[in-house]
Amino acid sequence: MSLRSAAWFAAEGKTGIMHRSWLRSEGLPDDSFTGRPIIGIANSWSELTPCNMHLRELAEQVKRGVWQAGGVPFEFPTTSAGESLLRPSAMVFRNLISMDLEESLRANPVDAVVLLAGCDKTTPGYLMGAASVDLPTILLTGGPMLNGKYRGADIGSGTSIWRLTEAYRAGEIDEAQLAEAEGCMARSNGHCMTMGTASTMACLTEVMGLQLPGGAALPANDSRRRLLAHHAGRRIVEMVAEELTFSQVVTRSSFENAVRANAALGGSTNAVIHLLALAGRVGVPLDLADFDKLAAEIPTLVDLMPSGRFLMEDFAYAGGVGALVVELGKKLDQQALTVTGTTLADNYAGTECFNREVIRASDNPLRPPGSHIAVLRGSLAPNGAVIKQAAASPELLHHRGRARVWDRVEDYLAAADAPDCDIEADDVIVIRYSGPRGYPGMPEIANVALPKHLLARGVRDMVRISDARMSGTSYGTVILHVAPEAALGGPLALVRDGDEIVLDVPARSLELNVAAEELQRRRAEWVAPPVEGTERGYLKLYVDSVEGADLGADFGFLRGKSGAAVPRQAF
Repeated sequence: MSLRSAAWFAAEGKTGIMHRSWLRSEGLPDDSFTGRPIIGIANSWSELTPCNMHLRELAEQVKRGVWQAGGVPFEFPTTSAGESLLRPSAMVFRNLISMDLEESLRANPVDAVVLLAGCDKTTPGYLMGAASVDLPTILLTGGPMLNGKYRGADIGSGTSIWRLTEAYRAGEIDEAQLAEAEGCMARSNGHCMTMGTASTMACLTEVMGLQLPGGAALPANDSRRRLLAHHAGRRIVEMVAEELTFSQVVTRSSFENAVRANAALGGSTNAVIHLLALAGRVGVPLDLADFDKLAAEIPTLVDLMPSGRFLMEDFAYAGGVGALVVELGKKLDQQALTVTGTTLADNYAGTECFNREVIRASDNPLRPPGSHIAVLRGSLAPNGAVIKQAAASPELLHHRGRARVWDRVEDYLAAADAPDCDIEADDVIVIRYSGPRGYPGMPEIANVALPKHLLARGVRDMVRISDARMSGTSYGTVILHVAPEAALGGPLALVRDGDEIVLDVPARSLELNVAAEELQRRRAEWVAPPVEGTERGYLKLYVDSVEGADLGADFGFLRGKSGAAVPRQAF
């Protein structure tokens, strides 16, 4: 077994002494440096990332497994990203997380890595960074929170926030009730327990073979997650001996499995962006059209919020990802390789479903095939846009309405609450300059709150269009990720108040009903607005380098991978 770390610890002369000597201060015996694989444990723990607060405990369990299997573990921190706290958007920092991890792995004497992630952008950021280095890799997500409980009912992260705040603005509940619900939602460690982005990415990475079986759904505080961490530590040492690298597990087949599983899960639209970016790092062909084409025959089987009724705790007890994989059967490539060293089929052979309300049978789906994410194109979105059909109102999937346009979400929100607000229920709300470059970072603002006077009249959904994203926990008839974005001069930048917009989701069409000559005139007058606060530092790098949402919003210079070649000596 050839170890990458030997270039550090088996080096002769002063170089080897430098590398070994300072580590002796950690109390490591001599045989730590001879023939034992060095296992990095990348930890996105941070007190500013509440979803990942418990990952240091999981790291200790991973270390036990590594030592037990004959490896030497080293835990190290990276940039983290707390979705609920970061401004202007956690998405800005996904690429930074990936760069931090990539360079940390390549520069250090690491033979393999266990990734500890959970909160929305930490999981894809870690996967992108690990893909670029291509060492043996296991992902362990932190697990979802326990179900929220409010007045005898389950409430879910994000999803229930949107519903309760709408009810409050409509005068249906008071401030005390809203505050009570706030205190009932996050009852334990873990990420959102709805099928939001964190849960979606956890499930998809298990289907892709990057997590050990059961890693996605078990609640964060379930003792079986600590057992999984121990097993991950053991297994990563074996993967070094087997030379089973990231790129051997993550193939075109595993991406196809992920796209299909996302449809069956009713998963987040953010998975589209993250999978596109990851595919770019691995060098696997994947484009926006695949998310419609590959999922065309896949029904939605998992009845979880925001598209359904239940939560991740219920999904775990119903059988989790394993039960879903078995139910999907030949719709997935069951022979795809996983980090266990065996196939998807082998991992879940004999797995049962224990609750057919939570995980439906294929002949009794929650929604029919082809009813999850739709990719729209047309004069308003030449490079594409997406809508989560399962979270939309069926009567709005065909819609023709008057555009009401805002360049800043703050201005829309003020207008929506104004006593003289004249927005009508049939209007199409357009929020632009909110894409990867324009905001920057594609914040989750596209599902803007409806005007207060319409909520009071009982209106609960409207067509909203944006180059921004929305939380995976959100719902509504919201067209997202419009590309090219407005900041790049895409057609969205040319829309004016009063223009007619025509949406036809079954036809996969999004049209701006304005004459070509008029659009040409508007384009000649258009000037790109400045992106505030991006004159220097990382934000300047971001706006100068980020690609469009239709490509995954990665940096162009990070496409492909540089591998794990040992850098030149430092001493």
